[in-house]
Amino acid sequence: MNIFEAVGVALNGLLSNRLRSSLTMLGILIGVAAVILLVAVGNGSSVQIDNQIQSLGANVIYVYPSNARAAGGVSQGFGTGQTLTQADVDAINSRQQDPSVVAAIPIASSAGQITYANQNYFAPVTGTTTAFPQVRNYDLAEGSFFTEDDLAARHRVVVLGPTVVTNLFGTADPIGQTIKISRQSFRVVGVFASKGGTGFGSQDNVVVAPITTVWAYLTGSRGKVIGQIVASAASPSTVTQAETEITTILLQRHQISDPTQADFQLQSQQDILNQANSIAAALTLVLGAIAGISLVVGGIGIMNIMLVTVTERTREIGIRKAIGARRRDVLMQFLIEAMVLSGLGGALGIAVGAAVARVLPSIPAVASSNFPTPVVSGPSVFLAFGVSVAIGLFFGIYPANRAARLHPIEALRYE
Repeated sequence: MNIFEAVGVALNGLLSNRLRSSLTMLGILIGVAAVILLVAVGNGSSVQIDNQIQSLGANVIYVYPSNARAAGGVSQGFGTGQTLTQADVDAINSRQQDPSVVAAIPIASSAGQITYANQNYFAPVTGTTTAFPQVRNYDLAEGSFFTEDDLAARHRVVVLGPTVVTNLFGTADPIGQTIKISRQSFRVVGVFASKGGTGFGSQDNVVVAPITTVWAYLTGSRGKVIGQIVASAASPSTVTQAETEITTILLQRHQISDPTQADFQLQSQQDILNQANSIAAALTLVLGAIAGISLVVGGIGIMNIMLVTVTERTREIGIRKAIGARRRDVLMQFLIEAMVLSGLGGALGIAVGAAVARVLPSIPAVASSNFPTPVVSGPSVFLAFGVSVAIGLFFGIYPANRAARLHPIEALRYE
């Protein structure tokens, strides 16, 4: 019996028990659909993180104090030291002979309750300089950014992110309005264009003011503290060169000869992106492994049904072997039946998983949340289908071998 005849016999056997075959395929279908959907969600998370981190600027470099500040004998944690100064920022900006660093800005952070009329909202306040939009890759949707005059005169002006605007003003125009931050009045001069949010916090939930104003009115006894320096490289390809230059400048300024003893630490946007992608890849792997369990359960279902089928068709097997069917013919027939069940179930599972992944973002509850848009990848489709067929082959071997080993006389006597 050739392969085509074996396929025909196998299909006839499956069609004679349509309900049983359908229920068996259902287990594989659910397993493959789950693998496709969960891996697509993991891929979507990776794409979402990549896009949102890149929107901050692929050429951004962060400089943090690396020694922890102690309060009452208790360490306050990494990045709480006060080793960075405005003079460090000026030194980085003054190195005009190095084209790899475009600009550097200081960041002073404060937090306080923000109020407007009868509305209250909490958002972090960032004190910085006029180069903030260039370095952090922010665009303005309304108004303007504060000026050098505002910085020099410590004017109480702020630029708001769209999330802050929505929570304080609703649909009203915020430009020119006065808000209060920690009981200090500030005038709104601009609104940033939306950049979206990430798992690390929304980029739209920002309040930016001149750093001199933040020092004067918000940080209180902490004085002129710089929490971090943010620098912009000329391009993503020059980030490493820019990091080397910044490190050299700061080591010289802080009079540190051993780089391992540096009181600061650099981290580029690419470093953050690599870490986030590693987490997303691990998440995708875990989700795929969890979904893969259902494939194994479906394979066990195939084995169970095939064993029942062998028992029910014992006399048929005996008749076929009595009229000349060889052992490999019977083995091939039952293996093909198992692989058809798993292969067809896998194909339907791919279709269902891809359809759900496509429809999911249009569901209102999902669309209104920050749930990542599933991304169905070709490798996951081929892998899921290949695994489903392999499962049919693996779990079909024992029943098929059991059928092939039946002695024709004993099979014909079976009741």
